[in-house]
Amino acid sequence: MDSNTIRERITLIEGKRESLVKLLEKPDLGTLRIDVNQAIEEIDELLEEFKRTFPDADQN
Repeated sequence: MDSNTIRERITLIEGKRESLVKLLEKPDLGTLRIDVNQAIEEIDELLEEFKRTFPDADQN
């Protein structure tokens, strides 16, 4: 997998993170809120790791 493919997939993941954040705004989420929070935390960790691995990614 080349770096451009990885960058494209990271962009998709960033978009999905925003969807999860919007989902947290729903009052009827119940116990699913725990899973959504966990997913957001894991995505944040992935994005941090990506930025450490590809420090020039912010320049594109």
